Amino acid sequence: VQLVESGGGLVQAGGSLRLSCAASGFTFDDYAIGWFRQAPGKEREGVSYIRSSDGMTDYEDSVKGRFTISSDNAGNTVYLTIDSLKPEDTAVYYCAAGHLYSDWIIPRAVNEYDYWGQGTQVTVSS
Repeated sequence: VQLVESGGGLVQAGGSLRLSCAASGFTFDDYAIGWFRQAPGKEREGVSYIRSSDGMTDYEDSVKGRFTISSDNAGNTVYLTIDSLKPEDTAVYYCAAGHLYSDWIIPRAVNEYDYWGQGTQVTVSS
C-alpha cells in the first residue's frame, strides 16, 4: 500500500492550493480516503473524507465551504482543494486510507485509518 501526497508549499493568505494523494496497492472501493492535518504542537485532525466507490464526501465543520475533496475517475488520486487559505491552515497535510465497514458511514477518526502517506507541508503567510 502506498499513499503519496504532493502539492504543498508556501502561499499567501487568501490564496488557494490543491493537494494530491496518489494511492495504490489496495482495493479502492473497500476504503475511504481521508485528509488530515497536523500543526506544530497540536494533535493530528481530520478535515475531509471521500468514499471512492460512490464519491460520497464528508467534511469537518471547521473547513466546510473552503475545503473540497474530490477524486479522479479511477479513484486512485484524491485531491484536496483549499480556498481562502488562512494562516491557521498551516500544517503538514496527510492523506490516509481507512477500511469501510458500513455503506452509510465514512470513517473520520485518526485511529480508523490504516495506511498513511508521508505528508506535505502547507504554510500560509499573513
